[in-house]
Amino acid sequence: MAVYILREELVFPDPSLANKDGLLAVGGDLRPARLLLAYRNGIFPWYSDGDPILWWSTDPRLVLYPHEIVLSRSLKKTLRKGNFQSTIDHAFEQVIQACAHSRGRTESGTWITDEMIAAYNRLHQLGHAHSVETWYAGQLVGGLYGISLGRCFFGESMFSEMSDASKVALVYLARHLRQCEFQLIDCQMPSDHLIRLGARLIPRYAFLSQLKDALDQPYVADLWIPSTQKFSSDRFQ
Repeated sequence: MAVYILREELVFPDPSLANKDGLLAVGGDLRPARLLLAYRNGIFPWYSDGDPILWWSTDPRLVLYPHEIVLSRSLKKTLRKGNFQSTIDHAFEQVIQACAHSRGRTESGTWITDEMIAAYNRLHQLGHAHSVETWYAGQLVGGLYGISLGRCFFGESMFSEMSDASKVALVYLARHLRQCEFQLIDCQMPSDHLIRLGARLIPRYAFLSQLKDALDQPYVADLWIPSTQKFSSDRFQ
């Protein structure tokens, strides 16, 4: 199928028109209005530094339902120890920078470009992008960030500097979202790591239907109030 070229107009083609690997469109920009429109339509940007902006809608889609997160025996042991602590929106800029510069990405190149970092920091300032942090002995050792719209969280990236640190952040996020009756976490691309944690692949049409339902749900005003204390992870088993 043809890949669509985006211009100044804030519009995306139907996600069903994406090619086999999920590529839908090229070009446009990362202003907040375009990014939010993309997410509402099940579309996300993913491209390398020096390339044009590429927009994707993969089929199948990897999703994690908050009530289905799977804790391995070793992860349960980690949580019981209570050595890690979790916060929300305590260090968004640090988290996205750490995701961009984690070892695996710096060796193979990162899609979290300076342009992307600036765009998502702007979305954070506007109240749409959020982070979950994992701390050990007062140091940031893991975390994740993404976009929250309606009752859907669109996960963007994770990082870990200690074993299980990013998993602890995801567990905290899933439990927090479940308490607020969020319907799904969009994980976007297939990942064995996330599948082991309970994520599963569903057809794009099913994802878009579930996304529509999630976006129709009312906004939870106090969901993303930045935490002023660090919560011990053993509270979220």
